[in-house]
Amino acid sequence: MTRLYIILALIIAGAFSAAAQTSRAADTMTGVFDGRTRTLQATVDGNPFAPLILFAGTPDRLIVSFDRLAEDREYFRYSLEHCNARWQPSGLVDSEFIDGFNEASVDDYEFSRGTTTHYVNYRLSVPDERMRPLISGNYLLKIYPEDNHDAPVAQVRFSICENTAPVIGADVSAATDKGFRNRFQQVNFDVDTERAAVDDPFNDLFVTVSQNGRLDNETAVSVPLRVQGARAVFEHKPELIFNAGNEYRRFEVINTQYPTMGVESIEYADPFYHMNLYTDAPRADVQYLYDSTQHGRFRIREYNSDESDTEADYVVVHFALDAPELGPDAAVFIDGDLTYRRFDDASRMYFNPATGLFERAMLLKQGAYNYQYLTVAPGARSGATAPVEGDKWQTVNEYIIKVYHRRRGERYDRLIGTGAAISDH
Repeated sequence: MTRLYIILALIIAGAFSAAAQTSRAADTMTGVFDGRTRTLQATVDGNPFAPLILFAGTPDRLIVSFDRLAEDREYFRYSLEHCNARWQPSGLVDSEFIDGFNEASVDDYEFSRGTTTHYVNYRLSVPDERMRPLISGNYLLKIYPEDNHDAPVAQVRFSICENTAPVIGADVSAATDKGFRNRFQQVNFDVDTERAAVDDPFNDLFVTVSQNGRLDNETAVSVPLRVQGARAVFEHKPELIFNAGNEYRRFEVINTQYPTMGVESIEYADPFYHMNLYTDAPRADVQYLYDSTQHGRFRIREYNSDESDTEADYVVVHFALDAPELGPDAAVFIDGDLTYRRFDDASRMYFNPATGLFERAMLLKQGAYNYQYLTVAPGARSGATAPVEGDKWQTVNEYIIKVYHRRRGERYDRLIGTGAAISDH
């Protein structure tokens, strides 16, 4: 079997394995579920750096795009599902959270132009004249073939916030309850509940905090340290101490003619260009080095095009990690939006005895990418940065805070406040 066919088999098998895992677990994580659906992106009004939170009563729109590796247009529809604070279905009927029909067709599409890989780029937005969410909280947008509602090809998480209990005074400190300037960062914040009709701030709030968009180490806290008037103070809480991690690694595959950032060499094997990244090494014992990253995000870009959504090509990107000390059976995963933050066969690095390296080949659209390596211990649900990336207190991390509240007699969790904090190196 040729190298190309081995790579394609790994790519497609990984995608279908991810779909099977998702089906068994019935998870609600953002992701794609077949080998021909690629480059799922979601932004708020086209801002690639904003968290996926719409504010009620504003013109905010969620814009979703994805590619299908195909010659011709296919017909897709989408619908919404309301979820509770833990991202499980709320059990509400459509009329309780949607104004209009809870199903619409994906009508906005364009064919790729001048690419070696042919694809169709699809776009949709929420809300629009056909579908408007009525209540705040968490939502799951599902995209599926017109004739098979039960076989989604992709899904996206997003939230709608009332902003009646804004998060104020959020900060991140390296002076933590586990030590000063070592390997941890601690998040502290207040929640102003004056306008949110919260009867008992000690028992009625549920707050989640995420680091750089990761879901595996997202934490939840429900009891503030103290309440001062209408202000709930969350500080010195063990749940709000995070491993600091390290700056994300970066590469750019924006040009097929010569190597750009992070790319060592380029080869062409019909029908794909192959981008071989420089071999990575562990950074746990290396002194911290600041780098300006996008906290795990990616942006599609072809260096010579103003229409990268349809003119960027697909290339096979080869990752390699030189870390024999982990052992050949170590579970090492590539983390970032490029893998939709999932630990599955599509994101796992595999040890190659012939080279002594952990390796992975991914079919990616041209662009600029952030990534890092996480290890997952047997039976663990959270990835560890320490073995490969290290935990450096100086790391610039982005923390997103969400405040939920379920009023007496209601059957859903309102999202009443959000906030963000950036650690300062």
